[in-house]
Amino acid sequence: MPQIATDEPFPAGWRRAFIVLWLGCFITGMGYSMTMPFISLFINELGTFTHFQLNLFSGLAFAMTFISQALVSPFWGSLADTKGRKLMCLRASGVMAITIFVTGLATNVWMIIFMRFLQGAFSGYINNATALIAGETPHRKSGWVMSTMMTAGVSGNLVGPLLGGALSDWCGYRIPFFITGGLMLLTFLLTLTLVDEHFTPIQPTELKPMRELLNLIPNVKLIYAMFITTLIVQASVMSIDPIVSLYVRDMIGNHRNLALIAGIVAAAPGLGNLLSASKVGHLMDHVGPERILQLGLAIATLLFIPMALTHSPAWLAGWRFILGLASAGLMPAAQTILTLDVPHEAFGRIFSYNQSFQAAGSVLGSLMGSLVSGLFSYPAVFWLTGATLLINLLIVMVTRTRTAKLTE
Repeated sequence: MPQIATDEPFPAGWRRAFIVLWLGCFITGMGYSMTMPFISLFINELGTFTHFQLNLFSGLAFAMTFISQALVSPFWGSLADTKGRKLMCLRASGVMAITIFVTGLATNVWMIIFMRFLQGAFSGYINNATALIAGETPHRKSGWVMSTMMTAGVSGNLVGPLLGGALSDWCGYRIPFFITGGLMLLTFLLTLTLVDEHFTPIQPTELKPMRELLNLIPNVKLIYAMFITTLIVQASVMSIDPIVSLYVRDMIGNHRNLALIAGIVAAAPGLGNLLSASKVGHLMDHVGPERILQLGLAIATLLFIPMALTHSPAWLAGWRFILGLASAGLMPAAQTILTLDVPHEAFGRIFSYNQSFQAAGSVLGSLMGSLVSGLFSYPAVFWLTGATLLINLLIVMVTRTRTAKLTE
């Protein structure tokens, strides 16, 4: 649980709301990582598949959630601006409790894919919780708040694979889905009863078209660059996630602790993120999010080289841990830039568009990872992912240079 900064007064109810939302994001992240790193192994038990089919179905199971999420996020964003972010958190946690539990009851791969699609259409707890807090936070604390909220998801992503791997080895692949469904129901109840949102609804007739709002933003190209950054960074994560357990199995065979070892490899970046997120957040408040973003992208690009060359789960986990240390500021930096440059009345919609790009990145990464590994090899996925991060770095550098010239 994060320590709350006390060097300035917070609005009434902030402490309680912050703790509940942080816990909700932790449970959401943990629930996701308890189940998803092992879904390819779960699918493998539901039928007889070729190597290519197993990789393809695993990629589809990951991607379907984000395809539906990308399609409906703008609608939920507009509703958030008129109804508030708390309602969006309740919508997400409530439906996820049902869909994740039912996924554990699946009897074939298509049932998993359908439930994942339905889950994505109503997801968005972490993004809405982040937007809720961002709208009530002083700008000079935005870096700390975004990074601290980020520790919730990454802490969950750290605990989830270890717990999910142990449960899968001991009890089978269905049990983590049942537990996650119950925890999401708890998140719904805690958010409903303990979070008080300080929100002034915007009347639908007062909502300006997004094109008009974007024209009011001086550095609108920087906003577009952050959308692209969100897409590519998320794709870099999701290109690896669907194949982690299969890659580990390729290295060590059907080891009796396969799921636990794969869980450790999957959890390694989360541990790195957790250890460095707070320090990166404070550094971001001092040097600016743009510099943190560029440095993180440069280091992450280089780290994918040794990950592509290793043949050991231990070394792969080690390099992924260092990647977590280096990449802790990537998403918070992009979100902080959006927070500082976007008008308050467009908050919900901008964050929803950003969520759509994040979802699109998840789709792109999942399909890229599954197709490239199925057609070529698992190391090829790491080479391609590193190349996309390098392209992202170049985009951010060019955009920042042009923005700096405009402001001189």
